[in-house]
Amino acid sequence: MTYSYSFSDDLQQEWQWAERFTRQPEILRYAGHVADRFDLRRDIRFGTRVTSARFDQRNSRWRVATDRGDALDARFLIMATGCLSLPRVPDFPGVDDFEGDWYHTGAWPHRDVDFGGMRVGVIGTGSTAVQAIPRVAEHAEHLTVFQRTPNFAVPAWNGPLDSEVERDRKENYAAYRAKARVSFGGDVFDANDASALELDESEVFAELERRWSVGGFALLTAFSDILTDERANEFAAEFVRRKIRERVDDPDIAELLCPDDHPIGTKRLCVDSNYYETYNRDNVTLVDVRQSPIKELFATGLRTAASEYDLDTIVFATGFDAMTGALLEIDIVGRDDVALSDCWADGPRTYLGLSVAGFPNMFTITGPGSPSVLSNMMVSIEQHVEWVSDCISHVVEEGYLTIETTPAAESEWSAHVVEVGDGTLYPLADSWYTGANIPGKPRAFTPYVGGVGNYRETCDEITADGYRGFDLRRDVADVTA
Repeated sequence: MTYSYSFSDDLQQEWQWAERFTRQPEILRYAGHVADRFDLRRDIRFGTRVTSARFDQRNSRWRVATDRGDALDARFLIMATGCLSLPRVPDFPGVDDFEGDWYHTGAWPHRDVDFGGMRVGVIGTGSTAVQAIPRVAEHAEHLTVFQRTPNFAVPAWNGPLDSEVERDRKENYAAYRAKARVSFGGDVFDANDASALELDESEVFAELERRWSVGGFALLTAFSDILTDERANEFAAEFVRRKIRERVDDPDIAELLCPDDHPIGTKRLCVDSNYYETYNRDNVTLVDVRQSPIKELFATGLRTAASEYDLDTIVFATGFDAMTGALLEIDIVGRDDVALSDCWADGPRTYLGLSVAGFPNMFTITGPGSPSVLSNMMVSIEQHVEWVSDCISHVVEEGYLTIETTPAAESEWSAHVVEVGDGTLYPLADSWYTGANIPGKPRAFTPYVGGVGNYRETCDEITADGYRGFDLRRDVADVTA
């Protein structure tokens, strides 16, 4: 369900969301409203990319450069680059030869795109594709979907936001926020503590059916062991496969759409509106590129190992270089001229997903090693912003010059993230959670799967213990040592 910022109760009360799961135009209107209401535009440089950030040890300052030639100086560097903000466009041969328009779902234009009368190809069937494909199919002359790996999708049951629901939320925002902040995923779904293996099969499927009627991610909290036990997970996976077979008329197409290579939830669970029903349309074709891989693009279309497809427009729904991609796009260099890319050559290492050893006064909002993408991102982002704000105030008020994690704390936390992840089914999937979608990227399960509530409690304990695991230094001599 749509979440608004929580830092202003007036903002929460005055803004009216139109739908349960809001769409891009309304999200843009909301962002603009917030920026204008709080006079934020004067502090934002739009259309500007940071190209490098280097720590000056002599002055304990960060020197930041942009693609517009700016040379900026800052005491603190807060990397709020986003976990899913660097779109991945596959390097298929012939991409530059294609003469039609092409788009990436992760960089969608802030305007309507007209697919009327077009032969459209969508490459990919992940989360954004599941949302885009039904809308494209409504307007295109013909839509061809190129699927390598089918993903599990559950219904959004999206529609106009009920006035009673809105009234309840606004009257009880404080209670809902409090519940979300101590929950596992940063949401208000009721988590079931029972094991799926302790119940009769009929009881299991009845509970899954109830969660299905709620929609969204509620299905994953149906039982305590869905993400830790393969047998319990298979109940939920097969339940969704049955739903797919019910929704798709052609049995062969239905089977192509049924995931069989990963436990449900171990890849980002998709939320759909009429996604599977779209394959019942006469103007939609599904192509299995796992069996017949894409070979190249050419001026007027796309060629697989088996066929050619004439296309006017291509939509790349090929995901992101997640978690680390946007950070490593910037040439970040810390103490002793050590680059972040070198520190993370074998995979990211952080303390709490907030700090990296050797990079003083640098913070990473929802960085690797925090709940981030396994949670309601709004809740996790706000927790990090509040924590970083308090930390900077502490550094300044107590007369410290810099703060950074110690290598020992970083190593201990990074090992803990791996240990907790290995206790789940997540590592069984080749997903962007592990970097498997980027050729040559080190495989590592990067989010922290210990839960939003537990993570928040850990952060609070570390703060109360005088920022345990952090090295606070008072003068330049200490920083350069």
